[in-house]
Amino acid sequence: MLAKKRNFIFFILFVPGLVTAQDAQYSQFYSNPLFLNPAFTGASQLTRVGGNYRNQWPSLDANFVSYAVWVDHFIDDKNSGIGFYAGRDRATISGLQSTAISAHYAYQLALTEIYTIRAGFSAGYVLRDINFGSLIFGDQINPDGTINPTTQETFDGSSVNNYFDLGAGALIYSESAWLGVSAFHLNRPNQSLIGGNSTLPRKYSVHVGYKFFFTPGLVGEGMFTRPQERSVAPTAQYKFQGQFDQLDLGLYFTYEPIVFGLWYRGLPLKSIEGNVNNESIVFLMGFKQVSKKEIFNIGYSYDLTLSGLGATSGGAHEFSISYSWFTGDPRKPPKNVRMIPCPDF
Repeated sequence: MLAKKRNFIFFILFVPGLVTAQDAQYSQFYSNPLFLNPAFTGASQLTRVGGNYRNQWPSLDANFVSYAVWVDHFIDDKNSGIGFYAGRDRATISGLQSTAISAHYAYQLALTEIYTIRAGFSAGYVLRDINFGSLIFGDQINPDGTINPTTQETFDGSSVNNYFDLGAGALIYSESAWLGVSAFHLNRPNQSLIGGNSTLPRKYSVHVGYKFFFTPGLVGEGMFTRPQERSVAPTAQYKFQGQFDQLDLGLYFTYEPIVFGLWYRGLPLKSIEGNVNNESIVFLMGFKQVSKKEIFNIGYSYDLTLSGLGATSGGAHEFSISYSWFTGDPRKPPKNVRMIPCPDF
């Protein structure tokens, strides 16, 4: 009985935010590059596949689970990247879920000897649905805490909705710095699940960083010796959608093959109904293996909740994995193109 009442409370508090606006978010957003910015499509200059999993607030009934798989490829002769993305988000309390697939394209152009620019676009299709039968409404709760099986709430529309979705983005970068902007839901689709019109607000993101390189380590012997990266990269992302906005601010430490990250998520100068907007501290650890023609990354991060939900929410667990390899003619080396220095995790 208490679990049912708790489900109702969390549905009232949290699900409306999902219904009206917010997209899923990933702490390891650079390891989900096509979701962050279509301009990252083909940015590795290789063929690349990856996957992401996030479980937010696993100790609560109102937790959110997100999955993503993606693939991209750089077409050397065309200075272009092509890619495909598939993602699924689910709010377990209500069965509210969305499944998205999209195609991505990016073009790369060297502006000067120092700076390169990329522009990208995405076009996708989204299916949303919800299980109204799993919800508990106020008129079902009796004063003694018992639950009536029926409700006076009625729904005129279908519990399923689908729509097309458009996105775009741009990047400018050098060997050490990068700045990106992206915008999704450019066509502002109708996402209503109960009839009528519920326009999905555009989501904007600005992401920036600078990588400080130190004297590299060495691995291998003789002609097989290669440098190992040693660096620290302060980075930031500001994103906003409708009435919601958020800042991610942190550092990546790379001591190849190990990567560490420490992040803060929130807007401490902005309060919501008198509460300071401190959302979480994110801890990350990853492993990166590099060979002449292959790169393998795997990462795990944990979000320590700072908001009123506290540690009892279970925070958030997130995993990422990617594999990149050279698919061109081994007799024809790739062009000398500059790679984006932002972290893989």
